[in-house]
This record gives sequence, structure tokens and C-alpha cells, in this order.
Amino acid sequence: MAVMALKEQLDSFVKSMLAEGTLDQQFQQLQMLEDGSGFVAEVIKMFCDDSERILGELTNLLEQVVVDFGKVDGCVHQLKGSSSSIGAHNVTVACVQFRHFCDENDKEGCLRALNVLKHEFYRLQSKFQTMSQMENRILAYEGRKANGM
Repeated sequence: MAVMALKEQLDSFVKSMLAEGTLDQQFQQLQMLEDGSGFVAEVIKMFCDDSERILGELTNLLEQVVVDFGKVDGCVHQLKGSSSSIGAHNVTVACVQFRHFCDENDKEGCLRALNVLKHEFYRLQSKFQTMSQMENRILAYEGRKANGM
């Protein structure tokens, strides 16, 4: 019975993320591919690792005296693609807005957009960590139950 309550809590948490725009239907599609192997958790981990790397690269590019807006745009485009693929709606929207500043070669606008993008990403990453903890509790409970504990 307790495992059902944990699963309902996780489902409710994901639904709240969908309702607030943190995630979109693409994430639900991704969840449907889960087969118990941890596929979704691995995709989330790769997304977070890649995103942190890209955010670091963007920070370095924008710290330069002369900004290569083509490289900045390329990084933002890459992050937009991966965030769209995983269903990270708010991150995707922040990338779209960021690219407008790249098109204008607006360094100050890009710096502001980077701050928004970082905020949205780290907020999402925190929620993904909460999801992971919930999933781990479910797996631990199911493991104990399977072992007769």
C-alpha cells in the first residue's frame, strides 16, 4: 500500500511540473519509453550533465572582451534542442529568448538571458533530483517487499 502512495506522490509531482510549465508533453512521451531499466533517469542525467557543460561554455564565451555571437548562438541552439527533446519547457523558452539577443549581438542582453537560463535550468535540475529521490524510495520499498522484509 505504501508503494502506491509513493507512486501517486511522484505522479502528482510530475503533474505539477507540467501544470507550471517546467515540463511539457515531450517529457510524458519520454516517460512512456521507460521499461524499468532506468532509461529516463539516464536521459535526465545526460541532459543535466550536458546542460551544465554548455552553461559553463556560455559563461566563458560571454566573459570575453569580444564576444563570438555565432559560437554563443550555437551553444544556445544546442541547449534548446536537448531541452526541447526532454520536455524542459521553461528552459526551451529561455533559450528562444536568449537567441534573440544573439541575433542582435547584444552582449548585455545575452548576459541577462544567461542568468534567466541558469535560473530555469537549476530550478529544473533541483526538481529532477527530487523526482530521483522519490523514485529511489519506491525502488527501495519494492526491493524490501520482494525480499520479504
